[in-house]
Amino acid sequence: MAIKKVWIEEGCIACGLSEQICPEVFKVNDVATVIEGVDYSAYEAQIKEAAESCPVEVIKYSE
Repeated sequence: MAIKKVWIEEGCIACGLSEQICPEVFKVNDVATVIEGVDYSAYEAQIKEAAESCPVEVIKYSE
């Protein structure tokens, strides 16, 4: 199933890992944000990797 929604819960430490793994979906300034309007299904593997790699486990997605 394709990923339809991606979000970041409170507690992001802006480590930059999400943007490093998938800059097409994540942008990090003071905190990480999800770029809107992206076809998340095209980056499914990278989104899952970013979520699994997040040191504070705040990256979430739904299919």
